[in-house]
Amino acid sequence: MDQLLHHLRHLGFTEMESKIMVELARQGSGSGYEVAKRLGVSRSNVYATLQRLEQRGFLRCSPGEPAKYSMLKPEEMTRMISDQMHSSLAYVERSMPKSEPEKPVFYNIEGDKNVFENLGRELAAAKHEIVVDVWREEAELLREDMQRAEARGVRLLWSCEGGEGALDQPMPLPGLPISGTGRKFSLVVDRRWCMLGMRGNSCPTQAVVTEHPVMTGLLLSHFAQDLVLYELEQDMGRELENRYGRRYADIAARYWSSFSPEEQ
Repeated sequence: MDQLLHHLRHLGFTEMESKIMVELARQGSGSGYEVAKRLGVSRSNVYATLQRLEQRGFLRCSPGEPAKYSMLKPEEMTRMISDQMHSSLAYVERSMPKSEPEKPVFYNIEGDKNVFENLGRELAAAKHEIVVDVWREEAELLREDMQRAEARGVRLLWSCEGGEGALDQPMPLPGLPISGTGRKFSLVVDRRWCMLGMRGNSCPTQAVVTEHPVMTGLLLSHFAQDLVLYELEQDMGRELENRYGRRYADIAARYWSSFSPEEQ
């Protein structure tokens, strides 16, 4: 009984409507006076509810004095409710105002506490993959968050500049010099959210955060290129170094020097 009333209310009927419908279905038919007496409620409330249910088509009313009310068969009632709900859902789908989706935004975060709190929330919410490109100092600060994510089954891809020992099996990759005295870091979570920032020495901790697909795509592409170069270096070793110089410095110098801030 209670479960039936619960589901009727879930379908949009009031508590009084639900009780009257169940009572009429049990008894077959009844007048307003009889229903009110069996339910122990006021006749005025019952009469008003019976009239409302009849107008909506869920009750039949027989002529005579007093009028007798009866419920539809259960399959008729549920079919009527289903048709009404489908009609309403179709109307809502057609008529609901449609707005353009919000464009991804960029926002800045400053200060160690703010940057790492923001980052910690995203790492804790990661479901599929985390891509990390950091220096040894930042890797140590993120160690526990990344280990917890990996324990949840999140795929972890990372590279670490500045020496070994930050995490198990670190992967130092070829890098280019950057302006300023800080250490750059970047992270991409689930290929939708990313943070790119700088920290350390005399450089205040600052980061840019966005879900813009262009930025996440650029960071993932840069990371993949570094991995390719790393694997080539591991595979070709001395031959690659002899031809292009350690860490490909000869090649990098051709392009990076033309963008050096000191020469601008």
